[in-house]
Amino acid sequence: MELQTKLPLATQQHNQIDYNSKIGLLGSCFSEHIAEKFNYYKFQKFANPFGILFHPLAIENLIVNAINEKQYSEDDIFFHNEQWHCFEAHSKLSRTSKEDLINELNTQIKATGVFLKEASHVVITLGTAWAYRLIETDNFVANCHKVPQKKFLKELLSVDAITESLEAMVSLIKSINPKVSIVFTVSPVRHIKDGFVENTQSKSHLISAIHQLVEPRNQLYYFPSYEIMLDELRDYRFYKEDMLHPNTLAINYIWDHFHKVWVSEEANGTMQEVEHIQKGLEHRSFNPKSEAHQLFLQKLRIKQKDLQSAFNHIQF
Repeated sequence: MELQTKLPLATQQHNQIDYNSKIGLLGSCFSEHIAEKFNYYKFQKFANPFGILFHPLAIENLIVNAINEKQYSEDDIFFHNEQWHCFEAHSKLSRTSKEDLINELNTQIKATGVFLKEASHVVITLGTAWAYRLIETDNFVANCHKVPQKKFLKELLSVDAITESLEAMVSLIKSINPKVSIVFTVSPVRHIKDGFVENTQSKSHLISAIHQLVEPRNQLYYFPSYEIMLDELRDYRFYKEDMLHPNTLAINYIWDHFHKVWVSEEANGTMQEVEHIQKGLEHRSFNPKSEAHQLFLQKLRIKQKDLQSAFNHIQF
């Protein structure tokens, strides 16, 4: 008896991810969960340099500025609630010193441009089609930073507007890195603050726009994170206490699917070795000074050196 509806997912035949791949992850908070998995298994990854970006225009803006090598200045930041902020970045970049914020913005935008030129894969996770426009400048913002809502206009981006934004992202990235594979996905997190119907509208706009572009022959792909959550994991035991965000079990489940589709068979052996070392490093001995534990640590160090000699980017 089948107690789940299963999405038919096939292993990606070309351009798979291995330990020589360089993976960029941009977008909503779900991209951070996948980035944590890549980090745990010691892949080469670069994730959300400007923090979580929820809507496509914010991600597009980051890519435009990175490729154009924008230099941030005092004109790009503002002071609010005892901190300096930038409307183009998440509040995790905010600082008490404006000099520190400008330096961080310029450091991250430069690093983004460098990585996009070298990336083998870019995974873009879209969270919402709802966006906020700052009335004073008529520009869309990536984050409102708790500035009063009366200063913004809230808008639902149309399918056409999102499609144009995604096309711009692809065109820009491919202009400096023609061989890169771009994987789009939609965050399974529901934005209920927008409203139940409004959240459904939002996700449908994102999905419709993405499928205007998906073309494996051009190395443009879609991974159904959203559909896995809604159709395979349609039980509240897979959600956090807020009943909106996927819990650890759900994140691991979706990662397993992503891994089966995108990670090469060759990389699986290395992943198992990395996991063995990671679990060994987490192990806490009852007697750290014992001969047995010292021998265990010695064997672990040998395994680390062997892996690092094969892949010099791996650091524990």
